[in-house]
Amino acid sequence: MSSSLPVVAVLVVVLVLMGCAWVFTRKGENQTLIRTAIMLTLACCYLMWMVTYLAQVHPLERPRKVLGAE
Repeated sequence: MSSSLPVVAVLVVVLVLMGCAWVFTRKGENQTLIRTAIMLTLACCYLMWMVTYLAQVHPLERPRKVLGAE
């Protein structure tokens, strides 16, 4: 069995990137919109990666082996 270390490690990286987006976004009238767009993009990309990764690590169905059919 694989560990949950990659999921947590990528989560930490995404949270750091979100923090950087929060701190380093230029000030202006669209600052909130830009922050929200960047943070939502990072969150959606992380969720998509996590679901795909976990679906491959823990599949819902196991591969079936058919004997004698060949």
